[in-house]
Amino acid sequence: MKLQLSNFYKWAIFLFMLLPAKLFAAGPPKPSDLSNPFAQTLVLVIIILAVCIAILANVLLSAAQFRSKKTELKKDDASNIVKPLMVGILLLTSFSSFAQEAAATNTSGLISGISTSGFYGLVAVVVVELLILLGLLYNLKFILRKEKVIVIKEISEEDAVVKESTFNKWWDKINSFKSVKEEATIDLGHDYDGIRELDNRLPPWWLYGFYLCIIFAVIYLWRYHVSETAPLSKEEFAIEMKKADEEKALYLKNSANNVDETNVKYLSAEADLAAGKQIFTQACAACHLADGGGSVGPNLTDDYWLHGGDIKDIFKTIKYGVVEKGMKSWKDDYGPVKIAQIASYIKSLKGSKPAVPKAPQGDYFEETQAGAKGDSAAVKTDSLTVK
Repeated sequence: MKLQLSNFYKWAIFLFMLLPAKLFAAGPPKPSDLSNPFAQTLVLVIIILAVCIAILANVLLSAAQFRSKKTELKKDDASNIVKPLMVGILLLTSFSSFAQEAAATNTSGLISGISTSGFYGLVAVVVVELLILLGLLYNLKFILRKEKVIVIKEISEEDAVVKESTFNKWWDKINSFKSVKEEATIDLGHDYDGIRELDNRLPPWWLYGFYLCIIFAVIYLWRYHVSETAPLSKEEFAIEMKKADEEKALYLKNSANNVDETNVKYLSAEADLAAGKQIFTQACAACHLADGGGSVGPNLTDDYWLHGGDIKDIFKTIKYGVVEKGMKSWKDDYGPVKIAQIASYIKSLKGSKPAVPKAPQGDYFEETQAGAKGDSAAVKTDSLTVK
């Protein structure tokens, strides 16, 4: 059963109209009470609050009626709004009547020139009206809060519909889809078991992609095969390999000083052996002779070595020297690269024929891999006696 808000509104106005009538129904107030300025001020406040209640009640009822039309306001919800208003109106009329009678009859005690019962009666009416105003404001805020939630929900749904329709329009446009109503214009008249043949154009995105591929192919053909302004795959590979070789050479050049007795390799390049021979002639020939046959130092051309015949052993011997045998350390005179070149040249003297070879000294050393001068292992025999 729907709430008849308009009828309730009429009865509320009627009851509020009775308020001033009841105040003055008993005739003019006695000069002893209601003629008091303070009492008249309270009566004026009561009337102003009553007018505010009437206006706010009208707004609240209009809002409730509007919401009931939109969301089918339930009877219980409407009663929650109307009941406080009814109770407030009844209390207002009863308190106003009580205050009027008390003010007209009781003159035993006075407060600000008003009888005690009249004063409290008028003040009680003001308090009740204020409570009614607060109740109406609370109910109005309650309705507005619910309405706000509904409006936000409706806006979100509308935005979702708008977004969906916008996407559909964009999708239909990039694919040049025809609506069902327009299919008759592209029907070719061929029907196969209910499947009609339509003269649909290719989607624009596919056509534009195809055109771009043609343009790219023409530019590629001209650049790589006609004008030859860019290298082909084979040429690009050769360029990259050359670049890699240059980077490798630069790396080896920068890392050459990192050579030591643990990673030194035999240098077979002619330039390295020539550089090693030059240093050997200047620094080592005094003890080992220029041809390596040996003098104060041992013979470097045979298979017998005092401190190992591997490239790493020779590098270590040159670098740190053998102080007890009178050979100095050369690490302060030459860098790792030059010591590696000297060791490689000494290694290359094996098997040569010096003019006056010195008798073998040390342990026999044999290469386990033919031609392996760098990482070869040694086979040692008993030491030879120096004669």
